[in-house]
Amino acid sequence: MQYRQLGSSGLVVSELCLGCMTFGREADESTSRQMIGRFLEAGGNFIDTADVYNEGLSEEITGRAIRDCRDDVVLATKVRGEMGPGVNDVGISRKHILQGCEASLKRLGSEYIDLYQVHNWDQITPIEETLSALTDLVRQGKVRYIGLSNFTGWQIAKTVCLSEWKRFERPISVQPQYSLVERDIEYEVLPASADAGLGLLPWSPLGGGFISGKFRRGENPPENSRIAGAEESWEEAHRLGAHAGADGAAQQREPVGRPISLSLHRRWRAAVLIHRGHTSCLS
Repeated sequence: MQYRQLGSSGLVVSELCLGCMTFGREADESTSRQMIGRFLEAGGNFIDTADVYNEGLSEEITGRAIRDCRDDVVLATKVRGEMGPGVNDVGISRKHILQGCEASLKRLGSEYIDLYQVHNWDQITPIEETLSALTDLVRQGKVRYIGLSNFTGWQIAKTVCLSEWKRFERPISVQPQYSLVERDIEYEVLPASADAGLGLLPWSPLGGGFISGKFRRGENPPENSRIAGAEESWEEAHRLGAHAGADGAAQQREPVGRPISLSLHRRWRAAVLIHRGHTSCLS
């Protein structure tokens, strides 16, 4: 396992980050623990989850699995998703962030979160309010670093500029969707994050399984698969999954790696990490 500095911070993370979105759903606790164990044995130290994943069950399973090695792990989670029926149980307001952090710490069984990420932009809450709340969490020792997820180029620029201007805690990373068939971030997100010195943490580098050849054009994914059960608003499943080019792109690039005997998914992960600023690839 290779390691990289996360953005302009001094935090060092493994090039592969273990994503825990399926924990508690497709992967039961026993399977999830085995996955974490094998990842750590291979040298990985970076694990990513979110409060909204399976209504908090992913955080609970992850926390129990790393309890005996907590200080050796860089643990990332996220806040924004709807966690209850109340009007303030969603978003990135000060109220929801502070409550969300306490709830995540309890589920994770940890006294601190290494990387606390804003899961998505909020059209209602001023980003200054969000940054102020996150800064307080860092000063209280409950959060070590803050990051962004699914932000556009202008949202990244605005957030970073305001954090510097008003002396709030500065984000160190951004987590966008990026794969062979989802390359929109190359226009604005990549340049914006590179200019700001943010570490890039691409999620779904295999396009939900289409790039690896797990799913093929003209074939419906298995009913119990993650991509089959995704909501219609999830682009990965409903725009990329139905995109004939996904299968075509995989087939066209298959001969590229044959001389060096690398599988397609390993070649694409390597290609993702070559880009400037790319720190760790979620798998």
